[in-house]
Amino acid sequence: MRKTQKQEIFEIIGSLNEAHGEIREALQKGGTSQAGVMLGECQEFAVSLGESIEFLEGEGHITVKKIESYCECLYQLYMQLTETEQGGLSGGKAYKTLRRQLIEIENSVKNDIDVIKEIVFLPYKASMWDSMESVWMAARDDADCDAYVVPIPYYEKNADQSLGKMHYEGDMYPDYVPVTDWRSYKIEERRPDIIYIQYPYDDWNYVTGVPEQYYVKELKKYTDMLIYLPYFVGINDHVKEELCVVPGVRDADRVIVESEKVKEIYIKSIRAFEEKNKCRGSYGDLEKKILPLGSPKIDRMKRVMESGETQMPEEWKDKVYRADGTRKKIVLYNTTVDALVNHDKTYMDKLKSVLALFRQEEDFVLLWRPHPLLGMTLKSMRPDLYFKYREILKGYLEEGWGIYDESADLDRAIILSDAYYGDWSSVVELYKVTGKPILIQNCDVGVGYAAD
Repeated sequence: MRKTQKQEIFEIIGSLNEAHGEIREALQKGGTSQAGVMLGECQEFAVSLGESIEFLEGEGHITVKKIESYCECLYQLYMQLTETEQGGLSGGKAYKTLRRQLIEIENSVKNDIDVIKEIVFLPYKASMWDSMESVWMAARDDADCDAYVVPIPYYEKNADQSLGKMHYEGDMYPDYVPVTDWRSYKIEERRPDIIYIQYPYDDWNYVTGVPEQYYVKELKKYTDMLIYLPYFVGINDHVKEELCVVPGVRDADRVIVESEKVKEIYIKSIRAFEEKNKCRGSYGDLEKKILPLGSPKIDRMKRVMESGETQMPEEWKDKVYRADGTRKKIVLYNTTVDALVNHDKTYMDKLKSVLALFRQEEDFVLLWRPHPLLGMTLKSMRPDLYFKYREILKGYLEEGWGIYDESADLDRAIILSDAYYGDWSSVVELYKVTGKPILIQNCDVGVGYAAD
């Protein structure tokens, strides 16, 4: 039973207790008829309550039996009232009798009905599900929790910041993750005990947007605990200030970060932001709010590695394996939004040079995996670069000598590759878990440099 449902039962018990007082008062004033009506109304309320508990907790529940005893008591008092003169039923005695029965019910509700928490996870990008998965698994395996995964839709934003094409990725999650359709899960009706969010921006994002019903400030109206799980991990334990002060951090009850050092960065960034914008204290008690409990992304990476179940897609094998069965080395090439936007046209030259280099390689095969929002970001913010980027990507796909991975399964690319090359990003932090080589590209020249 949900916490809110249990609270509603206690409220009904409180109403019944008030009714008992009115019955006592009516009998003391000689209002036999009025007392009889109220005994009947108490009976109706009790029967309805018993049916509700039986529906939620199952037939034969001990609390239902207590309610049945209460109903029998009401019936006996009613019969005593109607079969005797009005002085035959003492108001005080009736009240005490009913009170004893009600205490039995109240204690049974407290002790015999377990509270089940309803927890809902609201991811939006399937490729970012790894930032929630280990927390969801813990909730799924907890007998005292009902956990729901409700992927929410998101929109591309046009250059004028109007909402463009809608995307919904509910069919892209692993088979072991049961997905609930966002249209059927009504948060305002269900009022889950805990909501985990992944999208923290409300209307602050220039590239993507979500329906307003999923803004942080709206979700807070319908839950006791709103928790933000960042979809990234800090690079070398560093997080940009703009990511620390988003609405999801401001309005959430808890924010989960990967380390004490990252927590300190959040607090420092938020306090500077509050001071600058004259809104001191608007982010709440930061020591209590920001919890350094680790990263679900790293949890998932380790779990998938240890399982040994990652399989290479058939369409990759022709590029990875030679005719004699020997295997080429796979280089994961990760390109990011920040690097591309910050380096502008030189990034396009860098991209062309990297592809040209690997096109000639016989011992290595490139596994190009751009950030899932890279194309969408360029289309919204830099349409001039977007068309150049699309031309480069089109040529890569048509030539077919390398692998292009835009799936939701980042872990597969990390595990199957032999080395990392590309931009600084949280992917680097995940790649460190593997112990394999990492080389960070310098977007201004044609060579890279090793990561620490």
